[in-house]
This record gives sequence, C-alpha cells and structure tokens, in this order.
Amino acid sequence: MAASRSRISRRAFLATAAAAGPLAAESFKNRAFESAVHRYADPATELTVYRLTDPAHASTLPAYYNRAVTRGNDALLFASDRLGPVQAFRMDLKTGESVQLTDADEVDAESLALTPDSRSFCYFAGRALRLALFSGLRDRELYRVPEGWERCPGLSVAPDGAHAAFAERRGETSRLLLVSLAHGEPRTVLEARFPIEHPLPRPGRAQILYRQSDTALWLVNSDGRENRQLKLAPGRIAGPKWADDGKTIQYLNLPDDPKQLRAIHDSTPDSNTDKLVAKTSQFACFSANHDNSVFVGASANPASPYILLLLRLTRRELTICEHRATRPEAVSPIFAPDSQRIYFQSDREGKPAIYSMHLERLVEKTDV
Repeated sequence: MAASRSRISRRAFLATAAAAGPLAAESFKNRAFESAVHRYADPATELTVYRLTDPAHASTLPAYYNRAVTRGNDALLFASDRLGPVQAFRMDLKTGESVQLTDADEVDAESLALTPDSRSFCYFAGRALRLALFSGLRDRELYRVPEGWERCPGLSVAPDGAHAAFAERRGETSRLLLVSLAHGEPRTVLEARFPIEHPLPRPGRAQILYRQSDTALWLVNSDGRENRQLKLAPGRIAGPKWADDGKTIQYLNLPDDPKQLRAIHDSTPDSNTDKLVAKTSQFACFSANHDNSVFVGASANPASPYILLLLRLTRRELTICEHRATRPEAVSPIFAPDSQRIYFQSDREGKPAIYSMHLERLVEKTDV
C-alpha cells in the first residue's frame, strides 16, 4: 500500500507539473503595473516634461520608423527589463498604467511594431518572428530564421498591414524577405552581396526601401524587379524614413566635413532627385509629424543637448527641452499620430527612460 501511494503521488505530481508548465511560461503576461509618471519643469525652457517610465529599469521605444503610439493616441508600445529579461509593454497614456504583453526569450526591443489597425504588434524573439494580438494577448510564431542564417538589423510592418519586412545574411550574402502576417508565408524579394538593413515598405506603392549601412539607399519593387540605388547628397545617411504620403524619403545628411551642418533632405524616388529641406543645429536623429510641416530632432552638440522643433516653412528651430542623453542618436524623438505630443528616450537619470511633452500650444493638430 505504501508503494502504491508513492506511485500515485508521483504520477499526480508529474501531471500537475506538466499542466503548470505552459502557465508558468506566461505567468507574467498581462500583469499590470501602476503609473510611474513623473512631471517636472525642464531646466532650460521651464516647459513641462513627463517622464513616463521609472529610470530604475531600462525602458525603450521601438525603432524610430515603427509605430509606437496607437491610432487613437491612447496607448504606447515599448520595451522594458523591469522584471529581468526585456519584454514588451503597453502603457495607457491616460492613466500611466502599463501591462506586460510578452513573456519570451531574447525580445528585440527595436523590432516592436504596431500594425496599422493598432490591434496587434510584431516582434522578434531570438530567431522567431512573432505576431501578438492585444485582445487576449494571443501570440503566435510567424517565421523562424533558418539555421546557418542570421538576422540583419531592422523589422517593419507594411502600411497596409499585410506583410513584415526584414533581412537575413549568411556569409557575404543577404536576402530581403516579406512574411505574410495572415499566414506566415515567407517570400524572398532579392539577394545582395552586402548586408541589407532596415527595410521599409513604401506607403501606397509595392516597393521597399532598404539601407546599405550608412552609405546608400536602395529601392526595389516587391516582386524583386527594378532594384536601384537612389541619388543622395554626398555624405553619410541617418534616420531615413518614408513620408506618410509615400512620395519622398526624409533623411539626415551627415557631411564628411564635421564643420559643416547636418541637414534634413528629401529624396524623391520617382524623379530620382534630392532636395535640401533645412540645415539643422547638428541633429543626431529626427522625425516628422503626419503632414511633414514640423520636424523634431535631438541635438548632437554636447554644449546644447536639446530637443528642438524645426518648422519646415521658415526653417527656424525652437528649443523645447533638454535630453542630456549620453548617446544623442538614441534619443529617437517621434510625434504622436495627431502631432499633439512627442515621445523620446534618454538615459539622463541612469538607465534609459521614456519621456513625453504636450505640444498643443506649439504645433497644429493633424488628422490621423
């Protein structure tokens, strides 16, 4: 009888452990956290700044070209290591409360990308491309990088929400892929003899922009045809991104001569022309609002570590706050869809934290 009881107890234990395994793997998913929002007056301008996350933990925004704010301007997608490994979180921008969305290994914070309908998001966890729904936090693997290949920098979602775009490399060869968000079917668009980085599908057209390091931009049709290098200003490239209407590519030109000013340029692929938009006070990174009337940038000048607004029409800058980040290029300021707020990140208080400012008195509201 004693031996029998022992066997039954062992079976019950193993059954319980097996059942608890999947639950334990997602034990932190959907966990809520109280607001950590801290409001203060900026030392340089006395304008109000909101620190949204606790600098005791590292919290970062997705890549500057990916959607981070929902269409209704009510939630922010970000990454944080507040419980150990980096995971995805969703912040309610009205209450400041956050909810953990993932419980996966090796989450790539920059790869987080909202889909256009704001109902789900894509991300890479290790070698796996995953799609997660906000409703019920259902999560599934779409694609896995094959053995022998490694992923190149960058992941983006097409403006129509049909595909995710990224690249892989093996040795000296890299390939640009599109993966269907509905079925997970991968398709190779083209191969190149250099690392393909940060592919960005074009709004309204079946084309994809991609980078060759910081030296060149290339454009290819989604079927792999008409692959060509774009005409750009001499110098290095930083922060290229499609304008929301898909007509031009906005990028930061970094002259080879460090005494020359960095400038925002527009590249028009259809005519293969390049145009100066405005010189800047040495922006390290920037982005535009929805109608491209205003830019927000982070200065790389150590003597003036500021976040600035630049009006396209007058080409004049307005300092709105300090960023004081150790790496200005990582500040990554972005506009909310309606242009009424900006979000940026800085490690000014130790670990990276996310900050926000209201711009209702400075920038006109744009339609989402």
